[in-house]
Amino acid sequence: MNLLREIHGARVHGQRVKILSAHLSELLPAQCSVLDVGAGDGLLGSRILERRFDLKWTAIDTLARPHTHIPVQLYDGVHLPYVDKEFDVVLFVDVLHHTDDPLAMLREAVRVARHAVVIKDHLREGLGAGLTLRLMDWVGNASWNVRLPYNYWSAAEWKVARERLKLSIEEERMALGLYPWWANWLFGRSLHFISRLRVCAE
Repeated sequence: MNLLREIHGARVHGQRVKILSAHLSELLPAQCSVLDVGAGDGLLGSRILERRFDLKWTAIDTLARPHTHIPVQLYDGVHLPYVDKEFDVVLFVDVLHHTDDPLAMLREAVRVARHAVVIKDHLREGLGAGLTLRLMDWVGNASWNVRLPYNYWSAAEWKVARERLKLSIEEERMALGLYPWWANWLFGRSLHFISRLRVCAE
């Protein structure tokens, strides 16, 4: 497993950040304020800001890192410490499946977001999807003491969550190209998506 972690760090993580920053830079609206929930060390946020000087970025996480690429504030992992509709967009990148109650966290995002919630996460669809996602999560996160409840949703569960929270898909991307060709057949497949969801005006 140590070898897997080394390969992930050297050959996978950097490419993943580069590709995700490109996707998200295209999906985030112009001149918006963004709350990046579960920002980790802020590397992804910093790469997006290199492409998008117009964004106003706030990053939060539950774990303090010894070094962060942008300022990252701590929060309790349950309640977003902001008033209603404080940000244009709330962003989750591979965060919701680390929570005990993804729906409650999404509900908090809807409360805080004025316009949209942007989600990069997983789909538990296809043969062996659950086991593959658990392996990916463990390799990428266990050494950082990130909680791993493995709460992966199927496409049907994501649909139910959107309907309950009155979120509508504005744009969705499935073929993200996150991995080198030699890893994509196992770790890519249809396991990943990015959605920009419009928050219903009340």
